[in-house]
Amino acid sequence: MPAPTIYRPFLNGVYTVSAGLFRMEAQPIPWREDGAVETHTFTLDDDYERFVVSKWTAHRRALHEYAGEANLSPELRGAALEFTARTLAAESGGAMVWDGQTFRNSLLGWEARLDLRWGGVADLRRFDAPLAGLRGDLEPTGALDFLGLNAQEDLAIIARDGQTGRDWLAATHVLSPERWDPRDKLGRDFVAVHSPVAGSGPMNATAPRLLDAVIGRGPFVRFAWGVAPDHRLDHHPSTVEATAPFDPDTAFVRVERQTLTGFSAAHGALFTIRPYLYPLHLAAQTPAQARALAAALRTMTPEQQIYKGLQGVMPDLLIWLDARAL
Repeated sequence: MPAPTIYRPFLNGVYTVSAGLFRMEAQPIPWREDGAVETHTFTLDDDYERFVVSKWTAHRRALHEYAGEANLSPELRGAALEFTARTLAAESGGAMVWDGQTFRNSLLGWEARLDLRWGGVADLRRFDAPLAGLRGDLEPTGALDFLGLNAQEDLAIIARDGQTGRDWLAATHVLSPERWDPRDKLGRDFVAVHSPVAGSGPMNATAPRLLDAVIGRGPFVRFAWGVAPDHRLDHHPSTVEATAPFDPDTAFVRVERQTLTGFSAAHGALFTIRPYLYPLHLAAQTPAQARALAAALRTMTPEQQIYKGLQGVMPDLLIWLDARAL
């Protein structure tokens, strides 16, 4: 499998909280190493095993802290999960297969028949495969859970009432959250979901127009980023420890590649989140990259530093980057 793509959204030297939507298959990504246009929703790279281990550890620890549904209609569930099953298989290079009823993963060694409209999973069968030992006796709770456990991406479904325009987060399967609790977001509207994000005010002010675009004119891809003290994928608040002193040898730049695919007839959209964790040495590999990252970090407000967990480490982080930028 290929190595993970490297994205450096900090290269513009500014930290912003904005929609930042790029139209898939149309707009090139300026901070992608090759500047290519994004064409895929799901990834399958040589980090796959690490995602499986992390996701399934979270699943076994406390699935209810990561996944749930809130007034999700059968129509929207069916549209979002059908797209997920079909696209996940199509973009897996043959490792996964979806025939309209049964989803099969030849890497993990399991298959199941899925009822996408009602969310059921049946006839789970396990077989020998390269990563079969990772799944052990884990039991998926439904179609969304099963599909989410096969993907490196986390999944969420946004719903909007076709008559009133009211929106809400209708489902989450987010096993690699970054310092937020999916339970706090489930059932809430776009503004309530994003209000805790420091600096989200201008983006929240455009929520109706943004949702119109996401549901009716996608698909889109966007990126968010920060600096993490370790390479753990799961930073659920209930698992996060006190901030450790800055150490360039253990620090990582965490970039989230997020996609949004709308289903206008079903009044909603699928939101995927794929975290990438790059060692700080790699993310700021050249003096120009170190300068850009330092400049972007300096544009963070105190509130954004706190939200990103950087307040205690920012001075030492900037000293290290400034020295590397020479």
